[in-house]
Amino acid sequence: MPQINQRISEYVLDGPIASGTFGQVWRAHHHVWVDQLVAIKIPSDPQYLRNLQREGQAIHGLVHANIVRAIGFDPYADPPYLVMEYVPGTSLRPLIKQKSLDIADSVSVMRQVLRGLSFAHKKGMVHRDVKPENILVHERAAREGYAADGVVKLADFGLGRPSSAANAAGAGMGASIAYSASISSPGDREIVGTLDYMAPEQRAGAAPEPRADLYSCGIVLYELLTGEKPAGTELPSELNSKVPRSLDEAFRRSYSRLDKRFSTADEFLAALSGSPLPYPQGVPPLIRTVMPPIGPPPLTSPVGPPPLRPSPAAGATMSGRFLCPRCHNAHEAGDQFCMHCGAQLVAMVRRCNRCGAYPDISDHYCIFCGETLSSNPTPVTA
Repeated sequence: MPQINQRISEYVLDGPIASGTFGQVWRAHHHVWVDQLVAIKIPSDPQYLRNLQREGQAIHGLVHANIVRAIGFDPYADPPYLVMEYVPGTSLRPLIKQKSLDIADSVSVMRQVLRGLSFAHKKGMVHRDVKPENILVHERAAREGYAADGVVKLADFGLGRPSSAANAAGAGMGASIAYSASISSPGDREIVGTLDYMAPEQRAGAAPEPRADLYSCGIVLYELLTGEKPAGTELPSELNSKVPRSLDEAFRRSYSRLDKRFSTADEFLAALSGSPLPYPQGVPPLIRTVMPPIGPPPLTSPVGPPPLRPSPAAGATMSGRFLCPRCHNAHEAGDQFCMHCGAQLVAMVRRCNRCGAYPDISDHYCIFCGETLSSNPTPVTA
């Protein structure tokens, strides 16, 4: 194992920063310019050398203020090593545990994470293990604020993979990363990552997909806002009343099944900036209204899709949407509640028999608990 004052390439080891099953990360200084500090990752077992090779190849092509920069790499040295930018400070985990970040700081942290991911995704690389332990916060954030450029950095691309789109494209920087990272890989179907932050399709062994990283970011955002991981159907504002509705919606759009999730990190960024969200077809805006108590709905209810209430105004608008009978704002034809005033728009509300959530009327399975949905709507007095 490495030792203090051991020489590795141009650097002298000062002391360990972190350790795990993969090996160790050491702080080191240049043997001539002692004030030049770096972090050196050294695997402890040959089976983790592949991850080191993959990470070195990945971050070599990812030069961005919000990604830990690669400085040197030699997987064939004894010991093999990856020299990286040293980030004095902490990971995001202690800040979440201490609940030391307010809403604005939490959003600033997530914006920087998403900027780094946006750059990586455009280069064809999916991280696959986004979690608080892999998000580093520079100590200057305490002086300059969490919105200061480059104070938040995404680390540990050891599980990173080229996206399926990059593999298919075969051009540009994404293609060069895809080729080199695939050499030592048995295939894109192995399941890797941290289960608590893993997207459903990732658990099923699907090919690498940038939206899997966005699902993980949704969980991290929830933790930043509440101090807890999401469970059931609770939105961040239900645990922290200071959370605005726009962040509830950003979380919902990230922590959802693949076809209803943000399609890019830039879309997620736009949501955090308060910009209008580009909803995929069939995805309704967030419903915020007083609901009946959560619980299994009655078993006796008419069969058939919930009929829309007729609009008291002009019916369908020019865009094909309908008008709320209470506030007369436009809504989509499939909405069960008005996103503007919370009015119930249907005579019979559809709910999940298992968890009591309110899924889309077009859904076949509950996105919250996975239950197969009945076509029976639930009688709720409007």
